[in-house]
Amino acid sequence: MTGTQGTASTATGRTVARRTVVAAAGAVGLGAALVACGSDDPADSAAKTPAAGGGTDDGANGDSGSGEGGQGEVLAKTTDIPEGGGKVFEDKGVVVTQPTAGEFKAFSSVCTHSGCTVGSISNGTINCPCHGSQFDAANGSVKKGPATKPLPATAITVEGDSISLA
Repeated sequence: MTGTQGTASTATGRTVARRTVVAAAGAVGLGAALVACGSDDPADSAAKTPAAGGGTDDGANGDSGSGEGGQGEVLAKTTDIPEGGGKVFEDKGVVVTQPTAGEFKAFSSVCTHSGCTVGSISNGTINCPCHGSQFDAANGSVKKGPATKPLPATAITVEGDSISLA
């Protein structure tokens, strides 16, 4: 330090005010905090889930898009999925619902808000236990936030009484 309080000399002889040093340190800290916060982009979460298909529902024979990984693997019997409800297959990254009798739908089980696994299906909604988001069991759309994007559809096939990943 030189004889003036609140300033410092650099190796080049330039004087730097204390407030400049404090402001620079604050900017570095803010940058680190923003990087640590991560992203709310559901694509980030869905990419971590192998069963999260991104297809669309064409309504034909229970298919709901194009699936990835685990193809053809039987998930459940049709009798395991209650009408108006569903079942979460956390290990497969998928939730299967039966909105109406004989109609089966499947979606990624990863909440689009912050990547938690949805926990239950009741009263026509797929429910996330982390922050309370709710999704329509018939089409995956958001019924209640904080999520703002629907659950991506996952392809399934229903043959006889077996429900399989497509």
